[in-house]
Amino acid sequence: MKDSFGLYDALNGMFSGPRESVLTLDEFLTGLQGRSYAFAILALNMPNVIPTGIPWLSTITGVPMLFLLAQFFAGRPVPSLPKTIGRRGLPRSKLQTLLGRGRRFIRWLEDTVHARHEWWVNGTPRRLLLAAWSLNILILALPIPFDNLFPAYAILFFCLALIEDDGTMAMLGWLLTAVTALWTIFLLMVGHTAIMAALSTLQRIILD
Repeated sequence: MKDSFGLYDALNGMFSGPRESVLTLDEFLTGLQGRSYAFAILALNMPNVIPTGIPWLSTITGVPMLFLLAQFFAGRPVPSLPKTIGRRGLPRSKLQTLLGRGRRFIRWLEDTVHARHEWWVNGTPRRLLLAAWSLNILILALPIPFDNLFPAYAILFFCLALIEDDGTMAMLGWLLTAVTALWTIFLLMVGHTAIMAALSTLQRIILD
């Protein structure tokens, strides 16, 4: 059984220090250790969880997720970001203030997402979960209209499952993965039918 993540305590430890000092993004991801990839992908995925209607948002956020996945499967302990991005950060004074304001929500999140039914996230089930996680990220990154909400939620639940060894979150991720597969197949079939109908109509117009 993996130790409980203790998100609040982890953030509190990273944010502590001289208030005028800056915590860079590289330092933040290093502090998350083994959870850094799931946490980074979770952060990139959050804009997709809320339907905004912003064009290409899923692709804009999905491509960096694929970049992170490539590093994850290459065996890097933490994500390696471009220096111009990794060196950016925020003063610890602002981070400490944000942490204080969000303490109640973070504690609620810790109580809701926690280690349980761990066989869902260990051994062969874990490898299958990682494959499904990657497939959902790929689908999210592809420019398929109306096909970003279901994979976004599947990615969300899988990230939470990986961060906290939470089998319940893994089950929800698998459920949304099944919905994503069915919905994607439906959209591709509808898209193919629409294209064939348009070509047939165009052909009739040309022949007439």
